[in-house]
Amino acid sequence: MTKADELLHYAQGRALIGDSGYDSDRFARRIRHRGMKVVIGCKPDRKRRRRRLNRPLYRIRYRVECFFHDIKRFRAVATRYDKTARNYLAMVQIACACKWLN
Repeated sequence: MTKADELLHYAQGRALIGDSGYDSDRFARRIRHRGMKVVIGCKPDRKRRRRRLNRPLYRIRYRVECFFHDIKRFRAVATRYDKTARNYLAMVQIACACKWLN
């Protein structure tokens, strides 16, 4: 989880919401050390103590995940046909606008 540790350096807010891929005691300790609440689902095969999950906050993560699923239905967004970051960003913005209009 080296990239997650790097991103944690820039995290702000009262809680860090993530899926079960980020479930580790070491990462949870680092989040708490920054003064944030840990809202990460436990892996099904977790052997140690399971954390309680804040359901209202975890629902927000689910909504964001569904949003990314919806915009990836646009083939150009999912496969990243565009060669430049500027053009890809434009395609993502078009996909978001289409989703917002529907």
